[in-house]
Amino acid sequence: MGPTAQRAAVAMMRERTAISERRACALLGLSRSVLHYEARVRPADAALQARLVELAQERRRFGYRRLHALLRREGIEANHKRVHRLYLRACWVISRREETRKDRHDLDRPIHTHA
Repeated sequence: MGPTAQRAAVAMMRERTAISERRACALLGLSRSVLHYEARVRPADAALQARLVELAQERRRFGYRRLHALLRREGIEANHKRVHRLYLRACWVISRREETRKDRHDLDRPIHTHA
C-alpha cells in the first residue's frame, strides 16, 4: 500500500472511530511526517514536459537520452534524471512506431543451414 492510500486509510479510520492520529499511523506503520507530506509542484516541469512531448512526436524513435541531448542543444538545462522521469510520465502521450517484422517464409532457401 502506497503513502497516498495509507493517508486515505488514516483519514477513514479517524472518521469512523475516535482514534488519534498517532494511534492510526502506528497501526498502519505510517510515519506522521509522511502523513503530513505535501509534494511540491514544479511549474517548470509542465513546460519542459510539453517540449519533451513535442520533440518526441517529431522524432518517435528517439529515447529520453537523445531527447535530453536535443533539449540541451536548445539551451534548456535539465538534469537527465528529471528528463527521464518526465519522459516516463508522458510515455502514454508519446506513441512509438512499432517495428514490423519481415516475413522470412518467402525465402527460397532455409534460414539456417546445419553442418
